[in-house]
Amino acid sequence: MIECLEKLHHAGFSAYLYGFSAIDSWLDRNVLKNNQAGIFILTNAGIAHLAKLYENLRYPGAAVADAAMDYKNLKIYFFCNDDEGDGGASSVLKNNHLSFKLLEFYRDCKSRVFYDPRGIYPLLAEIRRGLIRCPQAAGKKDIRSPQKSGKNIEGRLQQSPFEILHEGLNPRVERGKAVTDAALILSKYFSQGAEAERQIKKITGLLDSLYDGAAAGQEEQRLLLISLMASDNPGPGLELLKACGFIRRYWPELAALDEADHSKEFHPEGNVWKHTMETFRYRKNGSCDLRLSLGLLLHDAGKPVAVSKGSKRFDGHAELGEAIARKFLGRLGFEAPLINDVCFLVRYHMITAALPRLPFFRTAQIMSSDLFPVLLELYRCDESSSFKGLDGYYESSMAYQSFLRNKRNPYRSADGKKLNNRQLV
Repeated sequence: MIECLEKLHHAGFSAYLYGFSAIDSWLDRNVLKNNQAGIFILTNAGIAHLAKLYENLRYPGAAVADAAMDYKNLKIYFFCNDDEGDGGASSVLKNNHLSFKLLEFYRDCKSRVFYDPRGIYPLLAEIRRGLIRCPQAAGKKDIRSPQKSGKNIEGRLQQSPFEILHEGLNPRVERGKAVTDAALILSKYFSQGAEAERQIKKITGLLDSLYDGAAAGQEEQRLLLISLMASDNPGPGLELLKACGFIRRYWPELAALDEADHSKEFHPEGNVWKHTMETFRYRKNGSCDLRLSLGLLLHDAGKPVAVSKGSKRFDGHAELGEAIARKFLGRLGFEAPLINDVCFLVRYHMITAALPRLPFFRTAQIMSSDLFPVLLELYRCDESSSFKGLDGYYESSMAYQSFLRNKRNPYRSADGKKLNNRQLV
């Protein structure tokens, strides 16, 4: 159990991981490590009780959570279900604000037992086996479900993302909440992005039947973007957000990518939006570097506003993109160190291709940065997305390796020139 949650149990209250946090925990994803989106806790404590127990409590707004706090490197969000009841699981696990049946899944933070009040275990088992990349195929045994599913589990293999979402949609939830949750479900749990994308139009129609609700706030948008970037396949979720109008309304810098065309000779994958979505497919499995993912998302943000100059179709787009990325991430409330790192990646993402041919004075400071390995990884994903092959990536990697080797060599300068290290007698 998370140490800070022991206060809740000592005070007689319960605490459950719920929704995405509980599902990710069951899928053996470490929700406590490198989780910049935070974890979500359902408790029968009221806000007043939480305020007495935790001095650093803050209130992000009902659209995000009833209360939140920072604990070490983890953000914890509380949803309070303090209706009268016996305090047991049956009375606490009444979470009517959830948008889809799939998310009605819980884990007791004290006993570590999973609870499945809606009988969705067969679906989760299929997600484990067929819809996501997961190292372990065996199901867990510590699930308590009051319902027995009468459906043939094998039939779940044939269910589309639309059918899964349609079957479990909460008709009382706000459209905005359903849209963002559906986007996360597609990106986090469906490995077949092409199949999910074919369902986008039908899912959009399904969600259009809901009432609009309140506008998405800053923290809500930031958590959504972080969760998408940390998912296995951000593309389908971002496509759904675009189709539902979310991106045009809240993230116009990204909507502009879909209006900037590419030369088919150099980018057969499509326009700037399609190219950006394709780059995510080439991240290494298990990569959770938010800097890299945000760098990929924004590396071509300057192309829609760049102009042609000579042979350069998007002259200065890296520098323009840096300014756009800084404004975009700042508006969503990201911290300055992360913004600076992402802007470094955006500004210099073109220099890696020319690294072996540029003079040393142009590249020394950039290669000396701790971020340069991340910049090289961005270059690999960028090149792979356009089906160009990786010859340029390997040449740049060799140039970087030579730079590091020369820096360690006391008889050579960082650019490889011999030094006169003879001692005077």
